[in-house]
Amino acid sequence: MHDPVFAADRRVWRDGRASSGTRQIPEETALALTYNGGTYAVMMGTPCDLTDFAIGFSLSEGIVHSSGEIETLDIVPLDDGIELRMWLKPSSAELVNERRRHIAGPTGCGICGVESIAEAVRPAVIVPKGRTFAPSEIMAAMASINALQAINIVTRAVHAAAFWTPARGIVALREDVGRHNALDKLAGALAQEQVEAADGMVLLTSRVSVEMVQKTAAIGAPLMVAVSAPTALAVRTADASGITLAAIARSDGFEIFTHPERIALTQDAGVAEATHVA
Repeated sequence: MHDPVFAADRRVWRDGRASSGTRQIPEETALALTYNGGTYAVMMGTPCDLTDFAIGFSLSEGIVHSSGEIETLDIVPLDDGIELRMWLKPSSAELVNERRRHIAGPTGCGICGVESIAEAVRPAVIVPKGRTFAPSEIMAAMASINALQAINIVTRAVHAAAFWTPARGIVALREDVGRHNALDKLAGALAQEQVEAADGMVLLTSRVSVEMVQKTAAIGAPLMVAVSAPTALAVRTADASGITLAAIARSDGFEIFTHPERIALTQDAGVAEATHVA
């Protein structure tokens, strides 16, 4: 099986001096997702947590509605990539045959190969109301993820997606060179553990695009928090799906773009309430 980290030889020029050595960098591998013998998508990603990725991608794409619809899942190393070979129950197999498409997805591409604008900007599912969160919980959750990013600690080059609950802290964290892949891996991990997503929040080390909101909605999380800013379409989609979107999360606070009612702000919380987007 492919190692997710590669030791690359390199020459260095710093401070007027030359040196040599190695640097740990993330691997990037072609991942083919096949269903019932046919290829549905080929994505570039980090070759780890591939069972999670296969299940999470299948759920996010709407190919299956539960992991139980996947009868078998085999991870097959190939000379030039890895095949995630799945066989579905008959009802799901009929659906994927109708929707089958062949795409070559570059790293970080979440909606490559869709057949129409309507498919690309499809409405996200409506999430349940869930619980209310304190600003201190959001700050604690975001502060806890850095030490758990094992691949990023040695490479400084991958994204992470995590899920946090008040009762358990970080339930799961997954990494990938592609931010969409990291979130799909997280979705697969949560599905296998049968985690109740309404009790927690999705944490992202990347910017928030519309596909990230759609995937979070598919997970069923009522709150997503990201270190970078959202796009305008991501804000509109989060608002329509009932997700509380907090972004630009730093050590001193964060900004809320949609549904601020889930976050119990107080005058001394040190967080200014953003205007609710209609």
